[in-house]
Amino acid sequence: MDKQEEWFDKWFDSPYYHLLYEHRDEDEAALFLENLFRFLNPPLNSKILDLACGNGRHAIYLNALGYEVTGADLSANNINQANNFSGKRLHFIRHDMRNPINFGKFDMILNLFTSIGYFKNIDDNIKVIQNMSEALTENGSIVIDFFNSKYVLKNYVPNETVVKSGIEFVIERYISNNIMCKQISFVHHQKKYTFTEQVSLLNLYDFKLFLNAAKLQLIYTFGNYKLDAFNEETSERLILIAKK
Repeated sequence: MDKQEEWFDKWFDSPYYHLLYEHRDEDEAALFLENLFRFLNPPLNSKILDLACGNGRHAIYLNALGYEVTGADLSANNINQANNFSGKRLHFIRHDMRNPINFGKFDMILNLFTSIGYFKNIDDNIKVIQNMSEALTENGSIVIDFFNSKYVLKNYVPNETVVKSGIEFVIERYISNNIMCKQISFVHHQKKYTFTEQVSLLNLYDFKLFLNAAKLQLIYTFGNYKLDAFNEETSERLILIAKK
């Protein structure tokens, strides 16, 4: 039986996804990685995996700092684009993170900018974290950056319209079965498109259970990209650092 197509199979592979989210703050992303690596201070001979790397922007940045980096992503288009930057110490591979990581062992594995919680089966999140754990070297660490669900519930905007390159994206957000759902509709070249995003509203307790199941120990918890302490009521992010 063929695998049932998920919402992210087409959306993340679509050029419209990158167009809609082109506003994402590169400076903020660079600041987060700079703060994170200053705090963790991994040696330059560390091997790093950026799991769900998108088009490779963060893997490229980390490689420029001197690290050997592998980026992995489900989207063929993302990996094709990222491969334009590949080199001796920068590699990209198409990979479904629900499958075992069989292409190396890593000193650090990053899962950044809410790149988990997409799955219909909640156990798939545990599987992803177990796969990361099994691909770590001894004393290796993982970093998971997720939104703070409680903050999102209090602050999300139900409806908005965003115009990018003349395309009017109509966005509707709603909660269903503890899932943040987003419907994105637009017309381009007289053709109507509708995509969805669905992310489980996972919280710190959920992640502690997942990490425990993967035999990982939670070491640090932060609430934003400046690495301030996590506050369930006010933090925008939930950033977890765990070790094997």
